[in-house]
Amino acid sequence: METTVEVQDPAPAAAPPRPAKRRRRPRSAKLIAGLAIAGAITLFGILGPLFLGDPNAISNETLAAPGNGMLLGSTQTGQDVLAQLAHATRGSLTIGVLVGIMAIVASAFFGIVGAYIGGWTDEAFSLVTNVMLVIPGLPLVIVISSYVPNKGLLLIAGVLALTSWAGGARVLRAVTLSLRSRDYVAASRVSGEKTWRILLVEILPNLMPVLASQMVFAVIFAILGEAGLAFIGLGASNTWTWGSMLFYAQNGLALRLGAWWWFVPPGLLIAVFGAALSLINFSIDEIINPKLRDQTLSARKSWAKSQARKPAQSPSGEPAQAPAAKTAERQHRAKS
Repeated sequence: METTVEVQDPAPAAAPPRPAKRRRRPRSAKLIAGLAIAGAITLFGILGPLFLGDPNAISNETLAAPGNGMLLGSTQTGQDVLAQLAHATRGSLTIGVLVGIMAIVASAFFGIVGAYIGGWTDEAFSLVTNVMLVIPGLPLVIVISSYVPNKGLLLIAGVLALTSWAGGARVLRAVTLSLRSRDYVAASRVSGEKTWRILLVEILPNLMPVLASQMVFAVIFAILGEAGLAFIGLGASNTWTWGSMLFYAQNGLALRLGAWWWFVPPGLLIAVFGAALSLINFSIDEIINPKLRDQTLSARKSWAKSQARKPAQSPSGEPAQAPAAKTAERQHRAKS
């Protein structure tokens, strides 16, 4: 008797699992807006002086309103306000960048190096930092600037950087003391790595968000500080900045004469650029602190839910009623 053996088809091979999609971080609207505004003002400061001519050129159009051949009008001596604004933007941004770089270098040296080495070096660096913290910044800047007859951008930047690095050094020292006790730093020490390599490779990359935030804050402080010095006549000599424009507008009685186009543009650019850098600084804070970012997202979601649950209002301002409620109200009125 013959037996038949049924041959079963092999089971189909299981499909390979799909690779998990990487979750993209949500883009920060504050960061995008801040970068866009700051980038536009920076481009105006870089390219504007190349096309708008000499800001010191004098013409017969004195205190001309915007539109009469000059986009932003003219000053009391017939100078083009737009040309002055372009050169002033370049000068203020130059001072901001110089002060930011100087302040970051000084705060990193006194904060990071001293905290990592420890011992008497840390004590000496902390002493210098504490002394600079208790010295009033604005009076020191005014005294130094008043005793120098010819002040350039580099001198003003150095004076402002001298009074702005100590706070950042304290923050960097605290973070470095926390990073020094990490396992990978201890492993680098045990393996015989040099001190400069541990600082540059192991510690400095973890401090980049903090350094970026302090850089932004230093630029804001520098622009506002220079504007204040220039407004009282202690700014850089023979250099156009936003503060020097406000100084000349004040001396020219622009406010009393109603020449708003002379003092409003520089003041507006100071406010707008400071707001843009503040938005960038807030975004960096959210990157450094994930809890702050999650808290912001949860606040947005709760606000959106509350807006969705909010009942619609009628044109008269009263809450709109549901159709069933309207029908019941009509029937009650008909019975009565």
